[in-house]
Amino acid sequence: MKNIKFAVITCLVFINLFAFGQSKPDKIEVLIIDGFSNHDWKQTTLVVTSILEKTGLFNVSVSTAPLRPDYATWDTWNPAFENYAVVIQNTNNIDMKNTKWPKRVEERLESYVASGGGLYVLHSANNAFPHWDAYNEMIGLGWRSPAEGVALRVADDGEIKEIPIGEGKGTYHGPRNDEVIHILNNHPINDGFPKAWKTPDMELYKYARGPAKNLTVLSYATEKETTINWPVEWVVAYGKGQVYNSSMGHLWRGETYPVSYRCIGFQTTLIRATEWLATGKTTYKVPEDFPTESEIKLVTVD
Repeated sequence: MKNIKFAVITCLVFINLFAFGQSKPDKIEVLIIDGFSNHDWKQTTLVVTSILEKTGLFNVSVSTAPLRPDYATWDTWNPAFENYAVVIQNTNNIDMKNTKWPKRVEERLESYVASGGGLYVLHSANNAFPHWDAYNEMIGLGWRSPAEGVALRVADDGEIKEIPIGEGKGTYHGPRNDEVIHILNNHPINDGFPKAWKTPDMELYKYARGPAKNLTVLSYATEKETTINWPVEWVVAYGKGQVYNSSMGHLWRGETYPVSYRCIGFQTTLIRATEWLATGKTTYKVPEDFPTESEIKLVTVD
């Protein structure tokens, strides 16, 4: 009996020592680039950081870009992209055409993604940098003029139809609406989602344009006035890396934690897209209270 007790105690001690010596899996390192936008980029950074970090899956850092070459940080701002699994792009110069990243930083982002890094293009970040050819390739489609690329629409049978350069309109959106997101292609990001789900107060981009190379449309929404199906989310393969781009995630000046960000569907998509960009898979489970085609579901605010 003593020998049995001794063996059990020894086994338990060994198990405890083994467990104590095992570190928890490393969190995914994420870098948000912000600094300028016609949207509320400061609050966007704070809200995105909170959504990601509350899952326990991510560590989020922030690097704020200087506005102009005469800023003191212009010559020293040099984000270490290689230290992160995912970069979230939260800058937009649509109203400030001369505001750009330093050329060296542009080139380092290109190299980072081409070498296998993940890039999340957050809402209005696809309005940014039409001068930057590699950025246009990375984002696939963005807020561009008819001369700056093809546009895509989704036919009722699910086939992608290309609108050639010069035909149709430049990118625009109408009033923000509650939109039904229709899943077009199954993907780890939307695995387990209903085929259609509703998100509130969203800008549906029409005629998003660009090179559209190595691009897969994940979802679309239907413009009510024309019944045209426009892409909402898409992913782009760029070298060894991956890019996620979506018009979801609008946060305008004067808003505070708006319903567009409180949407459980949007938050789940943000989390899963970031995890997929880092690892090629998703472990974050679809919440039981995920939106349906007819019902929006929001995170409650205390």
